[in-house]
Amino acid sequence: MAELFPHSAIHGMLAAIGIIIIAKQIPVLLGDDPLTYKGEGPIQLIEDIPRFIQNAHPHIATIGVIGLIVLFVVPLLPFNPLKKIPPPMIVLLLTVPLGWVWHLKTEEPYYALVNIGDFWSSIHWAPNFTLIRSWVFWKYVFMFLFINSLESLLTVKAIDNLDPLNRKTNPNSDLKALGVGNGISAIFGGLPMISEVVRSSANVGFGGKSRAANFFHGVFLLISMLLLIPAIEMIPNAALAALLIFAGFRLASPKEFIKTYHLGKEQLAIFLITIFVTLFTDLLLGITAGILVKLAFHLVSGVPLISLFTSKRELKEENSTTIRIKIFESAVFTNILTFKGVFDDIDSEKNIIVDFSHCILVDNPFMEYINQIKTQKEERGIQLTVIGLEEMIPFSKHPLATRRRKTKL
Repeated sequence: MAELFPHSAIHGMLAAIGIIIIAKQIPVLLGDDPLTYKGEGPIQLIEDIPRFIQNAHPHIATIGVIGLIVLFVVPLLPFNPLKKIPPPMIVLLLTVPLGWVWHLKTEEPYYALVNIGDFWSSIHWAPNFTLIRSWVFWKYVFMFLFINSLESLLTVKAIDNLDPLNRKTNPNSDLKALGVGNGISAIFGGLPMISEVVRSSANVGFGGKSRAANFFHGVFLLISMLLLIPAIEMIPNAALAALLIFAGFRLASPKEFIKTYHLGKEQLAIFLITIFVTLFTDLLLGITAGILVKLAFHLVSGVPLISLFTSKRELKEENSTTIRIKIFESAVFTNILTFKGVFDDIDSEKNIIVDFSHCILVDNPFMEYINQIKTQKEERGIQLTVIGLEEMIPFSKHPLATRRRKTKL
C-alpha cells in the first residue's frame, strides 16, 4: 500500500509534520505554562503565537532563543572552529549551564526542565487479555495493525527520499522490526511505536549513512534511559524545543516548496492540499486528500479510470540482448506495482527499451521510478533507454516532470 502514495503527498506529509512540530514547540520554547494550551491543535497553536510571545518567560525564552541562534546561525558562519561538534551538542553545552545559573530547578516553574521521573517503576509485566472478546480490544488491534504499520511505511518511504545515496529500505524488514519491537514493548507496559520522522531525518541530516547510525542511536537512547536520567533532567525543555523546531523547519523549509513547484504546478497543488488537510484533520486524511487530487488531475488529463489501476503493456524481444516494453494509456503512481513484476521478470542481463509512444500520461512518480531502474541497471553495465517522451508535453522544465500527450491517440 505504501507504494501507492505519490511523492508530492509524502513530502506534503513531511512538511505538515514539520509545521505541527514547530507549532507545538513554540510555547515550550518561550516558557508558557503547558496547561494554557493543552489540547490545542496545530492551527489553534499558530493562532495563539502572539499570546505565547506576550506571556513568554524571560529566562526560559532566552535559553530557547540561544538554542535557535546556534542551530540556524553557527552552521552558516564562514569560519567555524566548532565544525567538529554537532550544533545540537553545542546547544546543550550552552543551555544546561544557563539553567543551573538561573536556578531553573528550584526557582522556576516545574516545566522549565525535562522531567522523566522514576523510569523503573513504570516497567512491569503488562499483558492483559481480559477484553479479548470485546469490540474495543479488536478495534485497537486492527488500528495498530493497519494505521501504525501504514504510517511507519510512509515514514520509511519519506526517509528513503532523503537518503543522499538513494538507497531503498526493505519494507518487510521494517514491519517485522515494528511487530517484534512493539510486542516486547507491550509486554513491559510500553506504548506502540513506529518509524520516526524527526529522529530519522536528523540522523540523515547529521551525516548518518548506514544502519550502524540507526543502531547506535537506539543504543545510546537505551543507555541514557538506564544511566543518565539525572543528567537528562538538567536539560531545559526550551533547549529541546529549539532542537525540535530546527528539525521541523528542515522538514517544512521553503526549499521543499520551491523544489515541489519545479516539478510542476499540479505537484505543488497536491503538496499544499496534503499539508492543509493534515493540519486541519490528521495525517492519513491529509495523505488521502493528496491522492484524490492527483487522481483527479489524471482523469482530467484524459486517462481512463480503469487504466489508473491496471497496466497495459507489451513485451517484445528486439534481439538476443534487448527487450522492448511498450506501455499503453498510462504510467502513473497507482499502477507502478503492476510494472515492478515486469521489470523483475526480465532477464537481468538484457538491455531494456521503455516505449511511451502509446501512452496518454506519464506522471512524476513513474518518471522517478523509471529513473531509479535506469540507475540500477547502469551500475551493472546494462542499458535502459526511454523513448516516446519527446512527443509529450512536460508540466514543467524538470526532467522528471509529469508528461501528457499533445494529441489523443
